[in-house]
Amino acid sequence: MAELKPLLQGLVFPEGPRWHEGKLWFSDMHAHMVRTVDLNGYVADVVEVSNWPSGLGWLPDGDLLIVSMTDRKLMRYSTGQLQVHSDISQLASYYCNDMVVDGRGRAYVGNFGFDLFAGSAQKPAELVLVDSDGSARIAATGLEFPNGSVITPNGNTLIVGESLGHRLTAFHIEADGSLANQSIWAELGDAVPDGIALDVENGLWVASPLTRELLYVEQGGQIAQRLKCESMPIACALGGTARKTLFVLLADSINPEECRAKKSAHIDIMDVPTAGAGWP
Repeated sequence: MAELKPLLQGLVFPEGPRWHEGKLWFSDMHAHMVRTVDLNGYVADVVEVSNWPSGLGWLPDGDLLIVSMTDRKLMRYSTGQLQVHSDISQLASYYCNDMVVDGRGRAYVGNFGFDLFAGSAQKPAELVLVDSDGSARIAATGLEFPNGSVITPNGNTLIVGESLGHRLTAFHIEADGSLANQSIWAELGDAVPDGIALDVENGLWVASPLTRELLYVEQGGQIAQRLKCESMPIACALGGTARKTLFVLLADSINPEECRAKKSAHIDIMDVPTAGAGWP
């Protein structure tokens, strides 16, 4: 297997990587900034999101959707303007985190469920569905820290990483976007799935920050590859011209103040044999 090589250094806490229009888009969460980087390492700021940006996606008209974590809103960025697309603070139990946006502009947003940083008791959380018009409803409940998500190329299946459930969970997507037929896609043992990336062979690259591993997981739970990392892999994405470049976002801490002080987070890349598929 190829080895990771550096692409971009000096970040605060990168999350939500998405390959779009020839660049990797990502949220530098604790720097409050959405950024892009190309394959030459050229980085550019897109927009500041004061309440911690996380998951990213696009509406069919090209507008960028951004999860605003601490105020539990989904923001819409268009022609230099940032505005509220949907306020989901009455639906999401606690801070929002990652999401996936499908080809119709429907966003599925996860959340912590409880105050992780204060060490509060663990509680289950919801996936909130935000339609392209900004209307929102709860799509699934009882999930243990729903985090990185993907949707299969046919648009019929959503897979979400339950970080504190140590598993990947699948749902069938109904015609109206509702989620049904919940099932376990893979049990992951001690691994803590954060960001995930789907390929054309229905395999998933899984970032597991607390075990400092990058896993390649097949449906049913077989771990076909396991890459140990010196830093914590937070999220991953498949992109590049053939969508065979794996982008891995890594950090040394999850503590916001430590991240801002160190600015040691980084993005590494490696070539993989199987192309990315589906959304994001």
